[in-house]
Amino acid sequence: GAEGSTLMSYFSKNQIQALKPKITFSTLRDLQCPVLQSSDLQGKPEESCSTEELFEWLGAVLNQVSLDNKSSSFLSTYCCPEPNTVVEKAFLCTITGFIIPEMIIQLLEQLCCYFGEPKLAYWLTLTVHGFADSPVSWRESEHGFHKGGENLYNFVIFRNLDYWLQMAVGAHDDCPP
Repeated sequence: GAEGSTLMSYFSKNQIQALKPKITFSTLRDLQCPVLQSSDLQGKPEESCSTEELFEWLGAVLNQVSLDNKSSSFLSTYCCPEPNTVVEKAFLCTITGFIIPEMIIQLLEQLCCYFGEPKLAYWLTLTVHGFADSPVSWRESEHGFHKGGENLYNFVIFRNLDYWLQMAVGAHDDCPP
């Protein structure tokens, strides 16, 4: 009846809006970045940082936490792991919305093109977050929200096209395949 067609038009209009991702760009200046070597996942003192140190640093950068370790800061006294280097300009792009796997593959391919001339970046990252309260997570299991609803993976891609894949899930979720 009329109620059904009204409902259909409501959903079709609103679903189109919901499926259109929101994209924001920002430039981070004079950013302290960990020094990474693709072959050293554990890192080496005074040579490179570990995957765990990178993951923690990335969380701070994405949440716009200051990296200068000021004792007066009530939010964080976090500082960039050693060794690190200051990058004059880093580019941050955030895409929010319902994103299908094919689009993520396309994004990865586009990012790898960035290693063409001029070769300015040594490495770059792509982080994919599931919604904290998503009903499903990895495999076919329900997603346990509990405390934080962790549900993400992160690619670190190097200039030589080696890559790291980092995954994080909540304590009650299945591990990724």
